[in-house]
Amino acid sequence: MRGAWIVFAAAALAVVAGAGGAAPFERGLLFRLERDGVAPSYVFGTLHSADPRVTRLPQAVQRAFAQARTFAPEIQLSEREIADFFEAAQFDDGRRLSDFFDPPTLEAIRIALGAGAPPPAVLARLKPWAVLLKLAERREADTAGGPTLDQVLLAQARRRRLAILGLELPDEQVAAFDAIPVASQVALVGFLLAERDALAREHDAVVAAWLDRDLAKLAALSSAPGRLRPAIVPHLAALTRHLVENRSVLMAHRLALPLRRGNVFVAVGALHLYGERGLLALLREQGYRVRRVYRTRRPEAGGRKMERRSHRPRVRVGCFPDARARSHR
Repeated sequence: MRGAWIVFAAAALAVVAGAGGAAPFERGLLFRLERDGVAPSYVFGTLHSADPRVTRLPQAVQRAFAQARTFAPEIQLSEREIADFFEAAQFDDGRRLSDFFDPPTLEAIRIALGAGAPPPAVLARLKPWAVLLKLAERREADTAGGPTLDQVLLAQARRRRLAILGLELPDEQVAAFDAIPVASQVALVGFLLAERDALAREHDAVVAAWLDRDLAKLAALSSAPGRLRPAIVPHLAALTRHLVENRSVLMAHRLALPLRRGNVFVAVGALHLYGERGLLALLREQGYRVRRVYRTRRPEAGGRKMERRSHRPRVRVGCFPDARARSHR
């Protein structure tokens, strides 16, 4: 889903707001899953961004991906499912966006969406969570063109004719958004409209933390919005419960059988990996040994940076959805 960085950042704040002390899996983006008698699989934490610094795959990730026989992204959608998703993002019970926002706020939404705004009749029917995604999608379109990291990985998987396993069905993702209390949806739209410029300025810091494979820092960076508006924290907590924690449980469940066959490359938003309720902790509970493949970068000759790898043997080389994220169904 394009532009989901806003949802990612907001959810991270909610994780931090409820956490205390050290959390499991604070560092790393690429992890190796091991179990006796089963070929290893890998989990990669992505950033839903088209920033070129993000879409360039590190060599360690390329080597792990080259071993995969199955690619497991968060979701994959056919063109029909994309249309169905957009339909599900609209009220069908007579409610309208104007029931939740006053005229000045509605006008602010139209201005913020700019050329990306849907026709007035469609905009009037959008659910508040759909407005949140559209605003985030617009931000991503303004800052970086081209495919997101998730779309780059999906395109490579298709070129290699890997089996593709979406970890979430379209109806399940819609249900996750619908489960966010409407009051929280409305509050988050207002928050994003008011603090959009401040959040945009955090983009480089978020990318830098991701490039350093620092999941704890990614979460900590998102504490700034809560300092700006402490009243938004409980709404962000609702967001993370439905979009991060509950979806991580679903992902772990859907991976149970494929991981037993091995050679799976899982690519999900990096915050799904973080903490005691994250995907890695859940997979560890299923009996897998979770080993970080590389943790951070260190300077190399010439001032560039290189990966710091584990002492394990090296792997051998072998927002709204859009049409570029569709499946071949």
